[in-house]
Amino acid sequence: MCACLETSPRRGQELILNSETAREQFASRLGFILMTAGCAIGLGNVWRFPYITGQYGGGLFVFLYLFFLAILGFPVMMMELSLGRAGRCTFPGSFRKLQNPETRFRWDFPAYALFTGNLFLLMFYTVISGWLLAYACYFAAGKFRTMDAAQCRTFFESFLASPGLQTLFMLLVLALTVFVCMGGVRRMIEKVIKVMMIGLFLLLLLLVAQSLRLPDAVRGVRFFLYPDVDKFLSGGIWETVHAAMAQAFFTLSLGIGSIAICGSYIGRDRSLPMEGVWIIALDTLMAICSGLIIFPSCAAFSIAPNAGPSLIFITLPNVFHNMSGGPFWGFLFFLFLCIAAVSTLIAVFENLAAFGMDEFRWSRRKSCAIFGVALALLSMPCILGYNLWQKFQPLGKGSSVLDLEDFIVSDNLLPLGALYLTIFCTNRFGWGSENFYGELNHGIGWKLPHYLVPCMRWGLPLIILAIWIIGIVKRFHLFGL
Repeated sequence: MCACLETSPRRGQELILNSETAREQFASRLGFILMTAGCAIGLGNVWRFPYITGQYGGGLFVFLYLFFLAILGFPVMMMELSLGRAGRCTFPGSFRKLQNPETRFRWDFPAYALFTGNLFLLMFYTVISGWLLAYACYFAAGKFRTMDAAQCRTFFESFLASPGLQTLFMLLVLALTVFVCMGGVRRMIEKVIKVMMIGLFLLLLLLVAQSLRLPDAVRGVRFFLYPDVDKFLSGGIWETVHAAMAQAFFTLSLGIGSIAICGSYIGRDRSLPMEGVWIIALDTLMAICSGLIIFPSCAAFSIAPNAGPSLIFITLPNVFHNMSGGPFWGFLFFLFLCIAAVSTLIAVFENLAAFGMDEFRWSRRKSCAIFGVALALLSMPCILGYNLWQKFQPLGKGSSVLDLEDFIVSDNLLPLGALYLTIFCTNRFGWGSENFYGELNHGIGWKLPHYLVPCMRWGLPLIILAIWIIGIVKRFHLFGL
């Protein structure tokens, strides 16, 4: 064993790790992998990853992204899953249970602040999920059958200008989420997630096959995945490296406990590293297949792809308008996106529901009801930011409430939470690397080598800190960047 590790577990640690509690557990390994993957798979896989891949060198960027996913995203995910499985409760409670009893610092206090990232995330994710459900319904009704690009833009802007319509669809997806979570982990959530994720990947493969059959689809695939050295270099080496590191880090939504809650519901019969490989593989498959849907479709009709909401709600409806059987394929595409979004909603909302049960001893139904009502109210600022509150531009001209909420989560709570988690898991004043590795490698399956501990202890915090600082500098255009 590496000399830098603590030589023995702290007193009482084995009791914590091995204790059997009445906490619910997944009925199967597949249920755990699919729910964790559903939490990690988000809209960023669809509207951000494909675009920045094409922008920064195609296949070369994908290789760089996978490299950083392995050395950055994977170890932090292992820490969060281990924390959840050992603590058997939500993020703050796990810090409280596992912290070194000999230190006076209360590790759980900052964890409460970081945990609010789940609430901030859902405050705008429920709204965007409502948009996706609305567009699936509109495509099913043939709404975009005769619209050109300008009309698609006008339609989206008029939809955002209607707080009533946005609220209706937001409440529909939120009600579905609350209903599923009320049913419990094994009885309802696991079963629903299995159906949703299997359906999601079937839809994904069907849409990829359709896109690759379009005329000139090869040009779109080439833009997306062909190793282009000129693009790789033109963006600037450091700019490209930072983009790959940031995407590898943020794609898994680490640092606020949304992955830890999945770990709290699994048994200790299998080690965690191979589970993490499956989760990351599914997340990456989703991102690459999304690009294989979007770029061939845009290339076939000579429409420039872009990133963000305009890609999904303006560009792609125009693509489907020009496609044979467009309303059908448009409906399937937005149904696919809606399933991906709702799977994330269920996983993250379950974190809030479990928090109420763990911290306040509420029943599952009570916790779901309270957080459901709270989210219905807290989601309104995001909706109003596009109409009644549109003059409120918190991050500068053209920004909205959604941009502020996303900035709080993506640019701050996620990196700072991952930094805090890394220090806690590898520092003897926190949980300690010996205890972390004991939980990580417990059970049958692939074990993570102990010689990686120094990299996790010193290298990871520096990289995460750099990502956070560079992100803030770029966000506010500091120092001329």
